[in-house]
Amino acid sequence: MNEATEPTTAEAAETVDEEQDQPIKGRKNGLYPALSDELAEVMKSGWADTELRDLAPVEQSAYAAKRRAALSARFPGERLVIPAGSLKTRANDTEYPFRAATEYVHLTGDQTQDAVLVLEPRAEGGHDATAYLLPRSNRENGEFWLDGQGELWVGRRHSLAEAEALLGLPTRDVRKVVAELTLAAEEKPATTRIVRSYDAALEAALAEHTTRHGDEELRVFLSELRLVKDEWEVAQLQAACDATAKGFTDVVRELAQAVASSERWIEGTFYRRARVEGNDIGYGSICAAGAHATTLHWVRNDGEVRPGELLLLDAGVETHTLYTADVTRTLPIDGRFDELQRKIYDAVHDAQEAGIAAVKPGARYRDFHEASQRVLAERLVEWGLVEGPVDRVLELALQRRWTLHGTGHMLGLDVHDCAQARTEAYVDCVLEPSMVLTVEPGLYFQADDLTVPEEYRGIGVRIEDDILVTTDGNRNLSASLPRSSTEVEAWMAGLKG
Repeated sequence: MNEATEPTTAEAAETVDEEQDQPIKGRKNGLYPALSDELAEVMKSGWADTELRDLAPVEQSAYAAKRRAALSARFPGERLVIPAGSLKTRANDTEYPFRAATEYVHLTGDQTQDAVLVLEPRAEGGHDATAYLLPRSNRENGEFWLDGQGELWVGRRHSLAEAEALLGLPTRDVRKVVAELTLAAEEKPATTRIVRSYDAALEAALAEHTTRHGDEELRVFLSELRLVKDEWEVAQLQAACDATAKGFTDVVRELAQAVASSERWIEGTFYRRARVEGNDIGYGSICAAGAHATTLHWVRNDGEVRPGELLLLDAGVETHTLYTADVTRTLPIDGRFDELQRKIYDAVHDAQEAGIAAVKPGARYRDFHEASQRVLAERLVEWGLVEGPVDRVLELALQRRWTLHGTGHMLGLDVHDCAQARTEAYVDCVLEPSMVLTVEPGLYFQADDLTVPEEYRGIGVRIEDDILVTTDGNRNLSASLPRSSTEVEAWMAGLKG
């Protein structure tokens, strides 16, 4: 734009204000097609002042500030934009439950939809951080009761002043963010980066000022920023594991109902605990009975639950702060392993023991995977299922026909946390204290695998725990759940008895 036509920041903000003052249109096919002036006036007044005052910052705010400081130091002089994302339509005018973008949550502690964190570079160095948020619903134009996302429909949200106190961040109306960022990018040119895939309108508005490569560098850095957890995050992950253990206990207590119903009973039982103890499940629960246990991501959960078979339950509670556990246990549905089930289970347990022992500061990330895989390869050779020697099997990765996946991954706000990190910072890294990862070896004998004896077919076993790297070794955050075959049987017997 030329100087004669370019609006100022104030003018752009006024345009947004004018748009917000416009009356809200009713939805199509509503039973009340018209709004009387009298009703509109009645709805404007007579409401108590509900502003919350003297709010203390949330516990996470101090830690989020340190993360923003690290981000600021990595990209000096650059404008950084981190959106929270928006609602996604499930069908017509219903939406999926909102889950804020991990990068945004990590840097703010906030979980609200449509929000945006902006780090604006200062001339003297550093950045000014601002959280752009939706303010309280407008009562003058009827938004609070006429709009589908108005507060009388979906519940009260914090005012900008309340959010500022809770987050320890300056706040602004997010409905002005596109106009303000667009003008800022034109008036104060600076390299601009945005975390993509969360806010199409912002990406389009900043397209001339961003590059795909630059934006990817930002996303990679934010992923690597989560590799080492602070003490607050470790406490959240411990709480997630503790709640998850309760969910597994619930499932064992209700196995009789699952036998009479289906895997769906197991799914629902764990989900109830996740919603009572936390925000949600951290990922789709895998409730795989019988041969379904050989499908790594079995989430249909519509099969029969039969005594004499195994149940592979892979599930995690997500805390109210969005940190998730990721735990797997393979359980004999009638409470006792048969001889072959025990042999396979014990092999996986021994592999997990070897993997956990390899988790320590200074060790390679790959060490726990290789330790677990060696044990499994040894057993497969011993059982005559693959031709040795073991070193040949490992060199050619022949064991993967029955082990299939890697032995673990980083864990945190995402179940597969830090996934955008560089290879050298993740799978080729050296472990540091306060990293949290899973150790989850498994053996899976497909129902149609003609290379193994018939009695093996349809048996799948995985054991997974969440492991914190400590200064002198590791700590199993999910250790409250039994792991060995004898411990599992005794635990189940105690719960049923």
